[in-house]
Amino acid sequence: MSHNHGFFAAFALAALSLGTAASMADTPEATTWQHHHANFAYYGITTLYSCDGLEGKVGQILLFLGARKDLSVRAGGCAGGGNSPSRIATVTVDFDTLSAAADAPAADVVQAQWTPFKLEAERPYFMGQGDCELMRAMQPMLTQNFSLRSLQYSVGCTPHQLSIADFRVQGEVLKTSKLR
Repeated sequence: MSHNHGFFAAFALAALSLGTAASMADTPEATTWQHHHANFAYYGITTLYSCDGLEGKVGQILLFLGARKDLSVRAGGCAGGGNSPSRIATVTVDFDTLSAAADAPAADVVQAQWTPFKLEAERPYFMGQGDCELMRAMQPMLTQNFSLRSLQYSVGCTPHQLSIADFRVQGEVLKTSKLR
């Protein structure tokens, strides 16, 4: 009988610790918007983007990770202008992300939560198998400018081949549902 009591006590303790971890993840955090300006170069062997297409894809990724909606993405250097596919482009982004509020005025504080995310081929809907080289090019910008934790950034692009397993970026990001 004492053996069963010990089992139930261990089970209750495990359930309590899981509940505590879940409630800590759901606890809103005080954050503020922090502005970022970044540049990166895209060189595609397998996937070519037009400047317009590259701007759209980068914008979708930034918004998915919680960047504020007033972001600016500009791609340049594409062969043939904005609508022709190109191997090479430079991308300039201006955007705001959430970061922990350290002594910020109350009017500037935004409540946010750590939100799980995953970027891989076909997930979310706007990502494709050919986006591996783009995710490799964006890695420094994403990891340096977003508040991330438990990050796993795996990119293994094979030139001239598409695979559903070429890239996977997952973790948690500070995000609010009320983006300005």
